[in-house]
Amino acid sequence: MTDDSPQQESTLTVVLALAANALVALAKTVAAVLTGAASMLAEASHSWADTGNEVFLLVAQRRGARPADRTHPLGYGREIYIWSLFAAIGLFAVGAGVSITHGIQELVHPEPAENFTVAYVVLAVAFVLEGVSFLQAWRQARSAADSRDRELWEHLLSTSDPTVRAVFFEDAAALVGIVIATAGIGAHQLTGSAVPDAVGSILVGVLLAVVALVLIDRNRRFLVGEGADPELERAAVRALLALPGVARVTQVRLEYVGAGRVFLTGAVDLTGNPAEDDAAHALAAIERDVARTPGVIGAVLSLSEPEEPALAG
Repeated sequence: MTDDSPQQESTLTVVLALAANALVALAKTVAAVLTGAASMLAEASHSWADTGNEVFLLVAQRRGARPADRTHPLGYGREIYIWSLFAAIGLFAVGAGVSITHGIQELVHPEPAENFTVAYVVLAVAFVLEGVSFLQAWRQARSAADSRDRELWEHLLSTSDPTVRAVFFEDAAALVGIVIATAGIGAHQLTGSAVPDAVGSILVGVLLAVVALVLIDRNRRFLVGEGADPELERAAVRALLALPGVARVTQVRLEYVGAGRVFLTGAVDLTGNPAEDDAAHALAAIERDVARTPGVIGAVLSLSEPEEPALAG
C-alpha cells in the first residue's frame, strides 16, 4: 500500500554518496589550497556539507527504524524527517553560506589563482565520483516512480523517503556546481580576473540554498503530518473492500508516520446488521488485518453513518 523502496536500498544510496562526497571533499580542499580559486573553495565547502549531511541521513535511517514501544506506539519513523531536516539546514548554512560569503569577499578583495591544471583534474575526478552516486540515487528513484506510474520529478517531491530525495538533489546540485566552478576557474585563467571565479562561487552558493530550502520544506511538511496522495488512499479503499465483512467504505485517511509508513483511520459499513458486540469484534479483526499490511503501522476504524456516501476504490 505504501509507495517507497526498501530501506536497504536507501541505505546503499546514502553510503555510496557518503563515500563519494568524503573523497571529493578532501580532493577539493587540497585543490582549493593549491590554486586559491574561490570557486574551488566553494566546491570544497559544498562537498564537506554533503558529507556531513550523509552522516545525518544514516543517523536518520537508524533512529527512524526503531520499533514501536510503550512511549511511542506508532514507532520512531518521524525521526527520519528531523535528522533529514538537520542535514538540509547544514547544507544551507555551511554549503550555501560559505560559498556566497567567500564569493563576495573575493569580489571585494580579489586574489590571483594558480595551478589551474590541479583544479581541472580534481573537478573532473569529482564529476565522475558524484556521477556514480547520482546514478544510484536516480536508479532507485526512477524504479520507485515507475512502480507508481509517476513522473520522476513528481515522485522525488512526493515520496515519504527523505534520504533518496536528499541524495538525488544534492548530487544533482553537485554536478551542476562542478560545471559552474569549472567555467568560473576557466574564465579566471583566460581573463586573469578573479571576478568570474567569485561569481561562480556565489552561483554555487545560490544553487545550494535553493536545494536546501526545497529539502527543508518537504521535511517540514512530513513532520507536521502530511497525508498520502489520493491514489494511495484509493488503493487503501480497494484493500478494505477486499476484506471479508466490509460492505462499503465511507472514510479513509492515511497519514505518514515515517518513510514508507502510514497510519490508517476510516469508517466502514459492515455486511449484514451485526449487534453492537459483534460489530466491535468485527472492526477489531479488520483493524488487525489492515495492520498486517506492509507499511501500515496501525489502523483505527469506526462504523459508517447510514447516510454517508461510499468511497470508490
